[in-house]
Amino acid sequence: MSVAAPPDPENMVDAEGFQRLTGATPAQMADLEAYRLLLEDWNSRMNLVGPKSMDHYWDRHAWDSAQLLTLAPAAKTWADLGSGAGLPGVILAIFFKGREGHHVHLVESMAKRCRFLTEVVTQLALPATVHHARAEQVSLSVDIVTARACAPLSRLMGYGRPYLKRGAEALFLKGQDVASELEDATRYWGFEADVLPSQSDARGRIVRVRKLLRGKV
Repeated sequence: MSVAAPPDPENMVDAEGFQRLTGATPAQMADLEAYRLLLEDWNSRMNLVGPKSMDHYWDRHAWDSAQLLTLAPAAKTWADLGSGAGLPGVILAIFFKGREGHHVHLVESMAKRCRFLTEVVTQLALPATVHHARAEQVSLSVDIVTARACAPLSRLMGYGRPYLKRGAEALFLKGQDVASELEDATRYWGFEADVLPSQSDARGRIVRVRKLLRGKV
């Protein structure tokens, strides 16, 4: 397992900065703004994301999610486990809109969050499917399995195992406690992984799991 050096100090990103970093088209920016408004509206009625985090939508949510595209540019099919508010899955689906063969599976166990995700997918006509199910209960063949703020790595390994066994690679967005999570995960799993710096937050990391060798339980 290799651990990359951390990035420079935190760099705030607004809509203009996001577009410059990602090359998002005007149509994609319009969908991203529509998603922001839907998220803000539904968040006032249910707990989807921290209310204060909406003030930093473009860097904490949009850019944090979109950076995954730079790590797997050839991947066409993705599964977002514990999708919740649709991060990173909805952001990825917005970029995949109109691209042949690209699709995102949004896997979420809570019915009310599935209603929100369905509303977003329908309104924005996204290439995505909402699965009302627990992550480990869905059998899908995808290129990439991802998750953000879903569970500790030791549990994520179990959630992601069915996908990895079918040939997927995992890209898990994690915070500053990633070292302790990795140490804990080694108690239960054998795996090959790299820890990459987040481009959106100097404290964040992305764990790329290339191979899940075995369970140790």
